Amino acid sequence: MKKLVTLSFIALGFLTSTAQTTEEVESVSNGPDLKHWAIDFGAGVNKPVRPVSSGVFTNTPSLYQVDLGVRYMFNNKFGINADFGYDNIEGDKESVDFQSDYYRFTLEGVVNAAEVLGAREWTQRFGLLLHGGMGVSFLKGSEPVETGTDHMLNFQAGVTPQIKLTNSLALFGDLSILGHVRQDLTFDGVDRGTLRGFDGFLVNASVGITLYLGSGDTPADFAESPINAKVEDIAAKMEKMAQENGDDDQDGVPNYLDRDNNTESGVRVDSKGRAIDLNKNGIPDDMESALDSRFATPSDLQTAIAGNNGANGNNKNLVKQLINEGYVNVYFKFNSTKPATFSLGAINTIVQYMKDNPSATATLTGFADEIGSPAYNKNLSERRAKMVNDVLTAAGIDASRLSHNGDGEDASVDKNSAEARQLVRRVTFRVN
Repeated sequence: MKKLVTLSFIALGFLTSTAQTTEEVESVSNGPDLKHWAIDFGAGVNKPVRPVSSGVFTNTPSLYQVDLGVRYMFNNKFGINADFGYDNIEGDKESVDFQSDYYRFTLEGVVNAAEVLGAREWTQRFGLLLHGGMGVSFLKGSEPVETGTDHMLNFQAGVTPQIKLTNSLALFGDLSILGHVRQDLTFDGVDRGTLRGFDGFLVNASVGITLYLGSGDTPADFAESPINAKVEDIAAKMEKMAQENGDDDQDGVPNYLDRDNNTESGVRVDSKGRAIDLNKNGIPDDMESALDSRFATPSDLQTAIAGNNGANGNNKNLVKQLINEGYVNVYFKFNSTKPATFSLGAINTIVQYMKDNPSATATLTGFADEIGSPAYNKNLSERRAKMVNDVLTAAGIDASRLSHNGDGEDASVDKNSAEARQLVRRVTFRVN
């Protein structure tokens, strides 16, 4: 009796320490989003190992055994389980005929090994539970003669692999070992004559299904650690802060304050990252002198045309020459397909020329600077040409008179010069 009481206190201490560990180790609550309750129903085979009478054998394994578990997980690592089971034990063909009925109730602590061992980091579908505890068992022989009921104290330990099907269902397998204290009857129902110590031994194996209950969204068995979730949330916020405080266009103004995050390096900007343009002509002041050497304004064209009229009156040929020699271009900001404001005059010149010459056709060719991969810049140059093509058709030029293509990178300027790169991000025209 002293041994029985001692073993009872050991098992009770195990369950108590499991609950205490849950509170001390997992100080962070999982919140109401977890399904804490689970019902496990399984069925399978058994193997009574000892004690059995001489000349008595059972199949290895033997059908059948069933069990029902009602489980509560305190969090995603620890829980408690009440297990109810029945085993049908009978001899095989080479054994003396017998049949016994075995019932058990066990209260166990549960450890989510997948979470404790860190396996949850690489799988959200597979799980592994370890369980162990103590309870009571009842053994009664029914054939060839009916016996009285043997009351025993049991100790059970097992391992339960899991596969999550949905947030409400999972499949499981289970292998459990049961030891018995003071087993008076053998598993074939024969009185042993004397009381025994801790020498009863039974193995159960089963497969089954788990039903998760509760108002939460995720089973506690498969939930992510709240600490890991908090760390990931903090990391995401830090990454966002780093991005907002970055300076993608290197103009000295952080992204979260920058109203124009595509200004060229070396161009002076205001406190909101906008290029300084004191004369309000749409051209950054630091780039205006470079563009003047390459870009013909409408007034320049009109002056040239007027001068040419005085010479030979062939103004149409002069405009065509200026267009084809690259004096009329549409320019773009870095990594953009939107024409710069100061390029609208160039577009207007092309529109006017095409309307003045109804039989003329135009080929639009897009270019990009050397920043970025050649493949990306090829696509960007094509999109720039297509954008200008769409503007011209919207302005009334028949699409059949226009064609467009992209020539990719223009490597004719120093790629380390921001001002020079501005000159090659363009669409040129060829009129016929």
